[in-house]
Amino acid sequence: MDADQIRGLQPMLSGYMGEFDDCFVRPESRTHFRTYVEGQLSDLDAKSCEPIALAAGIPPRNLQAFLATCQWDEDGARERLHQIVVRDHCGPNSIGIIDETSDVKKGNKTPGTKRQWCGTVGKTENCIVTVHLGYATGDFHCLLDGELFLPEDWAADRDRCREAGIPDDVGYRPKWRIGLDLYDRARRNGVVFDWLVYDEGYGGKPQFLREMDARRQAFVAEVPTTFTGWIHKPRVTERPFRRARGRGRRTPRLVAGSRPAICVKNMLTYSPALRDQPWVRYHVKDGQKGPLVWEAKQTRITIKDEQGLPGMPLHLVVARNVLDPGELKFFVSNAPPETEVQTLLLVAFSRWRVERCFQDQKQEVGLDQWEGRRWLGLKRHLIITSVSYLFLARVREQLREKKSGAYRVPSARRGGVVGAKLVAERPRVGAIDRAYREGDPTLATPHRRRPPEPHAKNAGKTAGNGHLPPRPHPLPMA
Repeated sequence: MDADQIRGLQPMLSGYMGEFDDCFVRPESRTHFRTYVEGQLSDLDAKSCEPIALAAGIPPRNLQAFLATCQWDEDGARERLHQIVVRDHCGPNSIGIIDETSDVKKGNKTPGTKRQWCGTVGKTENCIVTVHLGYATGDFHCLLDGELFLPEDWAADRDRCREAGIPDDVGYRPKWRIGLDLYDRARRNGVVFDWLVYDEGYGGKPQFLREMDARRQAFVAEVPTTFTGWIHKPRVTERPFRRARGRGRRTPRLVAGSRPAICVKNMLTYSPALRDQPWVRYHVKDGQKGPLVWEAKQTRITIKDEQGLPGMPLHLVVARNVLDPGELKFFVSNAPPETEVQTLLLVAFSRWRVERCFQDQKQEVGLDQWEGRRWLGLKRHLIITSVSYLFLARVREQLREKKSGAYRVPSARRGGVVGAKLVAERPRVGAIDRAYREGDPTLATPHRRRPPEPHAKNAGKTAGNGHLPPRPHPLPMA
C-alpha cells in the first residue's frame, strides 16, 4: 500500500460503519460500536474491552456495558452484514463452509465453558466452542455468522444459564443443528451458495446430509471411515414376513438375504468397484508448501434413510495423499451423477478458506480475546468481529492485484466453469516428452518407461542419470 491508499482507509472505514448506524438508537451505542471496530482493526497487542477502551480514552466499563447490557439491534447488524456480502461480494461458484473453532477459557463462569475437545490446542481443555458459517467466492472469503455451542450439562442447569444471561429458549443443540440454523438464516437474508462444504464432524451425521439435500443444497462432505452405505442398492419389499412364532417383520423392509450396509473403509478394501479401480492423480492446487497432489477413486453409493432403508444416492470419493499414502480422506456429495471427480475434489479441498478466516480473525481482530460472563456479550462480540473482518476482506479485495482465478470452483447448478483447472494423470506421450525437454512441472505420464527417482536419502545408491518421477498432467474441468 502506498501513502495515498493508507490515508484513504479512514474515510473508507467511516463510510462502511455508517451502513450499520440504523442498528443503534442511541448515539452513545453508535460511538461505542465504532470504537470497538476501530480497536479490533488497530495494532493493539490485546483486543479485549479494557485495552480498546483505554486506548480510546473511555472507561472500560462503558464498552463492557455496550456489549453485555445496552439496547441495540445485534440481529439487525448481522443481517446488514449479510446484505453487504450479497450486494458487493456475491459471485458465481460460491462456497459456504460450516466449521467450528474453540478458545481456551479459565474458570467456569464464561457461557458454555467446560472441559471438552479444544481444536486450538489439540486436546481436551477448559474452553468454549463456537460454530461458524464462512463464505468464499473467487479470491474473497469472510465469516457470515457464528453461535455458541451450549453443552448439555450447561443447558440442563437453568439457574447457571440465567446467571450467565442465557435466555430460557436457548438450550442444547448438536453442532450440526447449529450449522443448519446458520445456513437457514443466511439463505433468508439472500445469501446463495453453489456448494456447501464441511468436515467429518458434520458430514458424519446422515440426518444433516438429508436436511441439506431436502433444501436442494449441493454439498461435498468429508465423512469418517465408519460412515456406512451400499454400493449396490438392495431391494425393498412391502410383503410381510411371517415367522412360525412371534411378530412378523415390519414393512417396508429389505428383502431376505440382502447384504448389510458396510463402512466406506471396507468398501475401499473389499468392494471390487473401488478395490480394483486404479488410482488417478490430481493436482488440486498450489499451496504454501508446494503443489497439493492427491490420488482418487470414485463410485456411487446409497446411504440409509431414517428407517434404515436405502435412501439418498451419493458420490463417494476416496482421496489418498501422494506424499503420504497412509493419509486417506473419504468424501460424499449429492451433486448430479455426471459431476466429475476433479470438481468434487476441488470443492472438498476448499475448506481451508474457513481455517484461514479463523486464523486471521484471531490474529488480527481478536476473535479469541473476548473476556466476559454474559451470553449476549459473546453473541455481540462474534457479530462485531465478523463486521471488522469483512472490512479487512473488502480492503484486501480492492487493493491487491487480481489473480487469474485458476482454481475457482464450477457451479453445481449451472454446470459451467469459471477458469477452473485441476490436474489428472493420463497418457499423452508427445506432451510428456515435450514436458521433459522444456521442464514443464505440470506434465507427467502413467507409463513408467524408466524407474522413478529415488528418495533423497538414497540418492547415492543410484546412477545419477536424472530420472524423473511421474508428474500429473493438466486437465481443464471444462
